[in-house]
Amino acid sequence: MRELVYTGFVSLDGVVDSPGGPSEGHRSGGWTYQDIEFLPEAYALKGEELAETSALMFGRRSYEAFAPTWVDSADHASYKDLPKYVVSTTLSEAELTDGWGETTILRSTDEIAELKKGEGGAIFIHGSADLARRLSEAGLIDRYHLLMYPVLLGAGKSLFSRADNDKRMLKLRTSEAYPNGILKLIYDVG
Repeated sequence: MRELVYTGFVSLDGVVDSPGGPSEGHRSGGWTYQDIEFLPEAYALKGEELAETSALMFGRRSYEAFAPTWVDSADHASYKDLPKYVVSTTLSEAELTDGWGETTILRSTDEIAELKKGEGGAIFIHGSADLARRLSEAGLIDRYHLLMYPVLLGAGKSLFSRADNDKRMLKLRTSEAYPNGILKLIYDVG
């Protein structure tokens, strides 16, 4: 069975919206780079993840934000040949980004559950807050890789649902604190 791993940047108050820029219209877009000292060791997690990633998954909006940029990005060159899955009920094959490797459109949570039953390694979900919440509520997320920033944004897309769901315990696999206030938190869903 394959693991689904959510990886992302999150504010202390749980917002994952527009960490790299204002692409989703968040008034504080780019908050991961504003007023926080850059420390390469805080981002080492991204390189560590790559060794484990066998495929990428996105919701439609995150795919449309990342694919045109990442397709030619030297920083994301390793992603080019990985299989990609885009979860959307409306995206067409013609709208997929050319030259970014094999991309499959999944139309439902059931299709994602079937994908997890197959052979292969971990599938990493980037961005895609709405998708992550839906998959979490369906019990399909196996692990969270979070870089938590010492910032309160007050509004924006939250990683976790505010619905009255049953309690789910997370087990801390590893954590690390960096001098710039960023915390690395890796949790298994138990």
